[in-house]
Amino acid sequence: MPRFSVIVPAYKVQAYLHECLESVLSQSYPDLELIAVDDRSPDACGAIIDEFAALDPRVRPVHLAQNRGLGPARNAGMAEATGDYLVFLDGDDTLTPDALHEIADRLKETGEPDVLVYDYARTFWTGETIRNQAAAQLTEEGPAPFRLADRPGLLRLLMVAWNKAYRREFVEKEGFAFPAGYYEDTPWTYPVLMTAESIATLDRVCVHYRQRRRGAILGTVSPRHFDIFEQYDRVFAYVDRNPELARWRPLLFRRMVDHLVVVFARRDRLPRRSRGAFLRKARTHYRRYRSPGAPVPPRNRLRHGLVRLGLHRTWRALQLASALLRRTRKLADRLLKGLRGSALRLHYRVQRRLPLRADRAAFAARGVRGPGDSPGALEQAFRAHAPHIRTAWIADPDANADADAEQDTAPSGPRRLRPDTAAYWTALARSKYLIHNDGFDRRLVKRPGQVLVQTQQGTPLAHVGLDLSERPAAAGDMDADALLDDVDKWDYVLSANRHSTLTWERVHPGGYTTLEYGSPRNDVFQQATSADVARIREQLGIPDGAVVILYAPAHRDYRRTQRTTLDLHRVLRRLGPRFVVLARADPRHGGPLTPTAGRVIDVTGHPSLQELCLASDALVTDYSSIMFDYANLDRPIVIHTDDWEAYEAARGTYFDLRSFPPGAVARGEDELIDIFASGHWRGSRSAQLRSAFRERFCPHDDGRAAERVVRHVVLGETCCPPVVPLGKRHPVPSPAASLAHSPLATVPQPAGRRTVTESL
Repeated sequence: MPRFSVIVPAYKVQAYLHECLESVLSQSYPDLELIAVDDRSPDACGAIIDEFAALDPRVRPVHLAQNRGLGPARNAGMAEATGDYLVFLDGDDTLTPDALHEIADRLKETGEPDVLVYDYARTFWTGETIRNQAAAQLTEEGPAPFRLADRPGLLRLLMVAWNKAYRREFVEKEGFAFPAGYYEDTPWTYPVLMTAESIATLDRVCVHYRQRRRGAILGTVSPRHFDIFEQYDRVFAYVDRNPELARWRPLLFRRMVDHLVVVFARRDRLPRRSRGAFLRKARTHYRRYRSPGAPVPPRNRLRHGLVRLGLHRTWRALQLASALLRRTRKLADRLLKGLRGSALRLHYRVQRRLPLRADRAAFAARGVRGPGDSPGALEQAFRAHAPHIRTAWIADPDANADADAEQDTAPSGPRRLRPDTAAYWTALARSKYLIHNDGFDRRLVKRPGQVLVQTQQGTPLAHVGLDLSERPAAAGDMDADALLDDVDKWDYVLSANRHSTLTWERVHPGGYTTLEYGSPRNDVFQQATSADVARIREQLGIPDGAVVILYAPAHRDYRRTQRTTLDLHRVLRRLGPRFVVLARADPRHGGPLTPTAGRVIDVTGHPSLQELCLASDALVTDYSSIMFDYANLDRPIVIHTDDWEAYEAARGTYFDLRSFPPGAVARGEDELIDIFASGHWRGSRSAQLRSAFRERFCPHDDGRAAERVVRHVVLGETCCPPVVPLGKRHPVPSPAASLAHSPLATVPQPAGRRTVTESL
């Protein structure tokens, strides 16, 4: 008896079926049977299913004599199922990697519940992936298993069959089956959840729900959308047959009305001439099943009222009025925006005619929340070594809301400026010192006497600046002329090492002065204490004694959608319970790298990358410049280069990282696991590689880089503090440094397995 029976009905999905079936058969949890049901599809679905069955004995093909619809096709699959749990998957959707493994672990952990509910993400034909907005209902906190009465919020989830695993004995005992027609999930899901004696949740995306551009059943205009009324008749009939479920009638009634409103409001569902009839039938169902006790949110009351009265013409009139109001607001907003822009431009011209303020400095940084990166370190150095200068920080209020709230409570912090405000343009026009880690505002007109300092964003491994001219995938919308116009405004460019100096002066040719003083953002690594590290780890919720791996991959220019190439949960399962991963996405990723679950903590939104480095015991990255910063801590670094050729071809690199790495190099996920499991990550060879890497790229990062910049640029000193040699620096030690010779340093290996250390 297999653990899972995965049932996949197929009808007119030949373009997606191969990917669907492959996503099941490639699962790391192999104890399954795949029941693929050909619902008399007129395309090649049946042939594709037979091809898979010939190659894998776990595939059990079922061919129906005639097309019966999605519900009966699932029933046909259930009749053949022998697994402990039933898992449904539509033929154009896919399981995420290791989904069944996570489901199996959660089922065991929660005592074999009747139903396990897991999460999904919508994947669009554009390549975009968006997680379910109601994912908070799937939290694993609290007791489990439970009954629906303990977590009624589960009814807010999309009522579909494919985001759950069902204990087969429970389904057979209760006699659950799918009806024919559209919206067949509705009379299945509600009764299942209401009847289940034990339910559990899994807070993990296990299904990618494909949003097809065209061809999806529910996105097709058809009178069969009237089937929804019969499906809700079945739901309420089930409640009537089971009086103990009567308590759910008010909530079911409200969910029904909300569902009817959605179907009616969507223009891609009902034929135009049948919309009035649909609303009249909705009115009948409203009156038939109306049950007091479930309050309607204020924003939905108008729609509920229109359904109750069946006012089709009124609904249409309100839709037209709403559309007109939106257009009017959009036009008014555009007009006000234009007037405001004209006023700000006039204000900037006036401010440029006023004298410069020698005691003013404005700072900005891209890709950080709040004062951070090298501009943030320089701002602190300005206040420490040139206290007569008043500082201001230019930040995006949307991206920096949390950081702003924190800084507002600290009176000693810099003044906050919002872009495109009068104060912002005043600062650009009259501040003597302007500091940025990226391009300045293109509308900036540099005045005589102004000093612009470009800090850059770390040491470059990948091509930057003019070198991107031959790399269209990486260059994106880069304008070389605009870039050079910006370069011509720079007075100073900061550099951490000789490699950076030579690179910046070639890819950003200009008349500026290069200050090879070190990277100000790395000063904190020499200044932090063990108490600081303990505080940061406590804030992040890291358990005492844990070995923390910071995983920070680079942005992939050759990919339309960004995703992690490592299965972090699998890595942690193999390494053992004392390892924790902090996952941080590149700022261009557009969201979390992975959902926080178990021992994987997503820290993409954390305001300080340097604090994350301090909190960790080792770094795993691929091509991110964070490796050059992290080397200053003299802690282990592991490089994961599973797509080096593709990355190098798309972006270009200044040296072969595999030939001069800061530590051990893994070419795949299994090699990475072996490096940690064998202890090679913190071995003597890795230490030698790291030492050579530090000598080349960290010669000036002694904790006083920002001070040297301020003394030279602001105070005019020519004899800046000398650089402390590498051998005399003492960065704060790793919290796990004392475990180098403990049992934690290596993880027991399965018998007969060859490790990377043995290969070397």
